[in-house]
Amino acid sequence: MEKTCYYILAYQFSLFVLKSHVNLDPYGIITSNWTNSSSICSWIGVTCDLRNHRVTALNISHMSLSGTIPPQIENLSFLVSLDLSFNLFSGVIPQQLSLLHRLKFISLQNNSFTGFIPKVGNLSSLVKLSLHMNGLSGNIPLTINYLQKLQGLYLYNNNMRGSIPEGLCDLHSLVDLYLSQNNFFGPIPECLGNITSLRDLSLESNMLTSSIPSSIWRLTDLMYLDFSSNSLIGFLPPEIGNLLKTILINLSMNQLSESIPSTIENLISLNALSLAHNLLKGSIPDSVGRMISLISIDLSYNSLSGSIPKSFEKLQYLDYLNVSFNALRGEIPTGGNDALCGIPRFNVPLCNNNVSKHMPRMKNVRLALFIVSGVVLLISLLSLAFIFVRYKRKNQAINGIDGLVPTVPERISYYELLQATEHFSETNLIGMGSFGSVYKAVRRDGKIFAVKVFNSLSEAACISFGVECEVLRNIRHRNLTNVISSCSNEDFKALVLQYMPNGNLDKWLYSHNYCLDLMQRLNIMIDVACALEYLHHGYSILIVHCDLKPSNVLLDEEMVAHVSDFGIAKLLGEGESTMHTNTLATMGYIAPEYGLEGLVSTRCDVYSYGVMVMETFTRKKPSDDMFDGDLTLKNWVQSSLNNESSIE
Repeated sequence: MEKTCYYILAYQFSLFVLKSHVNLDPYGIITSNWTNSSSICSWIGVTCDLRNHRVTALNISHMSLSGTIPPQIENLSFLVSLDLSFNLFSGVIPQQLSLLHRLKFISLQNNSFTGFIPKVGNLSSLVKLSLHMNGLSGNIPLTINYLQKLQGLYLYNNNMRGSIPEGLCDLHSLVDLYLSQNNFFGPIPECLGNITSLRDLSLESNMLTSSIPSSIWRLTDLMYLDFSSNSLIGFLPPEIGNLLKTILINLSMNQLSESIPSTIENLISLNALSLAHNLLKGSIPDSVGRMISLISIDLSYNSLSGSIPKSFEKLQYLDYLNVSFNALRGEIPTGGNDALCGIPRFNVPLCNNNVSKHMPRMKNVRLALFIVSGVVLLISLLSLAFIFVRYKRKNQAINGIDGLVPTVPERISYYELLQATEHFSETNLIGMGSFGSVYKAVRRDGKIFAVKVFNSLSEAACISFGVECEVLRNIRHRNLTNVISSCSNEDFKALVLQYMPNGNLDKWLYSHNYCLDLMQRLNIMIDVACALEYLHHGYSILIVHCDLKPSNVLLDEEMVAHVSDFGIAKLLGEGESTMHTNTLATMGYIAPEYGLEGLVSTRCDVYSYGVMVMETFTRKKPSDDMFDGDLTLKNWVQSSLNNESSIE
C-alpha cells in the first residue's frame, strides 16, 4: 500500500512538472483539469492500470500545447505509450526518455523539437517510434539495432544527416521505414533487403548516392517504395518484376539510365509508377500495357524514343499519363515531344493516317425512377403489417430493375485509399465498431465516400468482411448502403461505401443537437421496411440482416434511410427458412428464439424492426435503465397505449 502511494505521488509530481513546462494551453485543458482536487488517473490524457493505479499511458495530442518536456518524465517508469503529437512543443527530447524501458509507443510528431534523438537502445519493448515533422538533427542513433520489436520508424521531414546505419538491418520486425525529407547521404545499405517484413520503404528527398541495392528487388511483400529526389545512379534490373505486391514505385528525380526492363509487366498490383526526371533511354516496353492496375504513370523528362505502345489502350483504370519531354514520335499526343501527332487540342499536328480514337470507357448504370401512387395518409404507430403491404407494391417495381441492371464495381486501390483518408488519419474517423473503423475519404476529383477498414488481426472481423462482400456484391436497393468497391489483401481488408452525410439514426434520436419530427421518423421507418422487404422477398436469395438497430440505419443528404452493416447477416438457400448460428447480435433487439436457441429467420429481423419502431417514436432504448425485471420496452409501450385507451 505504501509503495503504491509512493508511485502515485511520484507520478503526480512528474505530471505537475510537465504542466509547469507548458507555457501555452489555449483551451485550458491541462491548466483546469490537472489539479490536486482529483486523482491523476482521472486527469484528461492520463491512463492508469486498474490494479495498482500506475500511469501507463499519456496522451495529450492535438491540444495546441506549447512548452518543453522536462527530465522528470523519467519518473513515469511504467509508461507504455507516450503521445504528445500535433502540438507546439519545442526544445530537445530529454535523454531521460530512454530510461522508460516499458515504452512501446512514442508519438512526438508534428511539433518543433530540435537537437538529437536520445539514445534509444534501452527501449527494447518499443514497437513504434514517430518523430517526424520536427526540426531534429544529427544521426540516427547507432543503438537503434537493439529495438528488436520495432515495427514502425518515422523520422521524415526533419534535418537529420549522416549515412543510413546498417544497424537498421537488424530490425527483423520492421514494417514501415520512413526517412524521407532529411539530409542523409551515401549509399542505401545493401542489407535493407534482408528485412523481409518491410511493407513501406520511403527514402525520398535526401542526398543518397550510388545504385539501388539489388537486395531491394527481393522484398516481394513491399507495398510502397519511394527513392525519389536523390542522386541514385545505375539501371533498373529485370528483378524489378519481383515486386508483385507493390502498389507504388517512385524513382523520379535521380540519374537512372539505360532502358526500362520488359519484366515491369509483372507489377500487376502497381497503381502508381514514376520514373520522371532520369536518364532513361530506349523505347517504352509494350509490356507496360499488361500492368492492369495502373492509375498513374509518369515517364517525363527522360530520353525515351520510339512510339507510345498501343497496349496503353488496355489500361482501363489509367487516370494520369505523362510522357512529355522525351524523344517520342507517332500517335498519342503529349506536350514536349515535337514529333508526336494527335488531335488539335493537344497543340500537335494531325496524324496523317486515319487511326481510330480510343477513349477510356466508363460504364455508368442509371436506375429508373418510379412514381409510387396510393400514398397512405394515416398509419398507426404499430401497424407494421400495413407498412409492409403498402411498400411491397413499390418494391416489386423497383426490385425488377434491381435484379436486371448489371453493375460494374469501381476499382479503387489501397494507394488511393491512403491518399483519400490522409493515411487513415484520426481526423477522418467517423465511426468505430467491433470489427473495424469507418473513415471519411475525399478523392482527388472531390468525390466523398466512406471506407470501412476491418481489423485484419481479428478472425471474426475477417469473416465479417467475407460475409459483407458476399451479401452486398449483387444486391441493389435505394434503402441499402451502396457498395462502391472493395480493397483486400493478406494484411488489409476494406469496403468502400456510399458516404452518408447525416450519420446514423441513433445520433438523431439521442443527440441534443439533432431533432426529428414525427413525419421524418415515420418516413425513416418506412425506408427500413422497404429494405427488409427487399432482403426477405425481393432477391433470389433470402437474406436475414440479424443486427437491425438505429446505429445501423444511415441517413443520406435527403434523410433517406439506408440499412448498413451486414457483418453477421445470414443467407438462406432455396427451401431454407431457418438457420442456426452461434453469433449473437445486439442485446435488446434480439428475437427470443435467436437469443435462446441461435435460431435465425426473417422473423428475427421483423422483431428487431418492431423494437426499433418503438424506440424511434419513444426515444427509449430497449437497454434503458428504466427497463428492469419484467418491464421491457414492449411492455411499457403496450401499457401506455392501454392506459391511453382507458382514459378515452
